[in-house]
Amino acid sequence: MVTWHAVTGMALVALGMVLTPGPNMMYLVSRSVTQGRRAGLISLLGVAAGFVVYLLAAVAGIAALFALVPAVYTAVKLAGAGYLGWLAWQALRPGGTSAFDPKPLPPDPARRLFVMGFVTNLLNPKIAILYVSVLPQFVDPDRGSVPLQSLLIGLTQVAVALTVNGLIAVTAGSVASFLGRRPRWLRVQRYVTGTALAGIAVTVAAD
Repeated sequence: MVTWHAVTGMALVALGMVLTPGPNMMYLVSRSVTQGRRAGLISLLGVAAGFVVYLLAAVAGIAALFALVPAVYTAVKLAGAGYLGWLAWQALRPGGTSAFDPKPLPPDPARRLFVMGFVTNLLNPKIAILYVSVLPQFVDPDRGSVPLQSLLIGLTQVAVALTVNGLIAVTAGSVASFLGRRPRWLRVQRYVTGTALAGIAVTVAAD
């Protein structure tokens, strides 16, 4: 059976990753700010569905598939790195915008919010790498069923990620209002986020 050490280790890794700016955070913030908390929480349900897909893939042995066909993993990794790089450029370019100061967007229906949250999470290279490269490190074949261990450890990550992302979706409007009254802080937030995204993109591509 999975150990507390493995559960705690995955929880800490998941917390560090969810607090690092990325596609999920930026999408949830932008939707919560422009369309309200309800839209942010519906988008979060789509993100949760994306986690379920990755979790089921991990239980089914996605790491083994990528080990057998490295080109598939490389393609997924580079596509994700490119997506992060594009997000970084959107934040850092002259006249770029912050996730907490998004451009006005037309309200989207609930189904589109859900689908966009789902797709955004599936294209998130941080999550792909987490399930392909990190999660297997907490699995010990000597302690019983590998699929069951993968499921329990993956559920730990999902619980941490949804809790933090839910708090982000609920508080995004208040944070945006706070930063909106302080333009200099908003610029700092944009540059910090863009730099972090660029660093992650380079790390993902080069790893």
